[in-house]
Amino acid sequence: MNVNIKNGVHLLSWNSIHRYKLNSHMTSIYSSLSETFPAKKRKGVAFFCTKGNILSNNNLKSPNSKDAEAFQSILNDPNGSIITGKPSDLEKYNIDWLRKHVGKSKIVLKPQTTEEVSSILSYCNEHHIGVVPQAGNTGLVGGSVPIFDEVIVSLEAMNKTISFDEINGILVCESGCVLQNLHDYVASKKHLIPIDLGSKGTCMIGGNVSTNAGGQYFYRFGSLHANVLGLEIVLANGTVLDLMNTNRKDNTGYDLKHLFIGAEGTLGIVTKVVLSCPRLPKSRNVALIGCNSFEAVQKALSLAK
Repeated sequence: MNVNIKNGVHLLSWNSIHRYKLNSHMTSIYSSLSETFPAKKRKGVAFFCTKGNILSNNNLKSPNSKDAEAFQSILNDPNGSIITGKPSDLEKYNIDWLRKHVGKSKIVLKPQTTEEVSSILSYCNEHHIGVVPQAGNTGLVGGSVPIFDEVIVSLEAMNKTISFDEINGILVCESGCVLQNLHDYVASKKHLIPIDLGSKGTCMIGGNVSTNAGGQYFYRFGSLHANVLGLEIVLANGTVLDLMNTNRKDNTGYDLKHLFIGAEGTLGIVTKVVLSCPRLPKSRNVALIGCNSFEAVQKALSLAK
């Protein structure tokens, strides 16, 4: 899959998608994108602007009260799962962590199940309503807040820990789990989450996966590409992809989960995560080392390894 850059706008190459339409999962991804972006617009589909003026998307409609009623009928807990009305109620979802980027969304949806996420995206796809997936909203580049008045789909209510295999160190959880809570949970099982961030008290594992977040454990355990074993994703048309592999080694078929790690919600919304967790170290030693040159830093790092 190629991403071309033209006039500061990231464009998806549809020819490359067609070449990779190889199995049922990829066909689902292709079909989802095809429905979201009709054929006449496939030559170049704008995901976001990197510089200059942000252009409005005339193909998306603003959600109205009828749409809000439809969302209420989808959600099992309509009173606690939808926020509309006062800007003050919507503020924390419309403003990024640095308070630099401000959206104008009038509807925040907080689904509690994958089925609800699927129904929401299916409805929005059918009615051409823009959607912004949001986890802990701790990003520093404005990627989790709306540009205009898109519907915000917050995953904060999908915060269940589903299972933990203590023998193999494999965690299965929903994408709205706060990272600190996962650290505390697996620590009680004598294991460690292989990602640690300063925002771990607020950020969520689904957002970590969608941004391929690094953190201080990156050098020791590698990126999330190396530690995520499986994902459940809902595509733009509501199709649910079950890629929930719980095996450390699986050579069967295409490893499609890597398309969604770091995709920031542009290909689908992550709803469940399978994570490989190393054993908790028996001891930790901290040293402050001062080096006079970059070469000395490299040598110290090599010795530490």
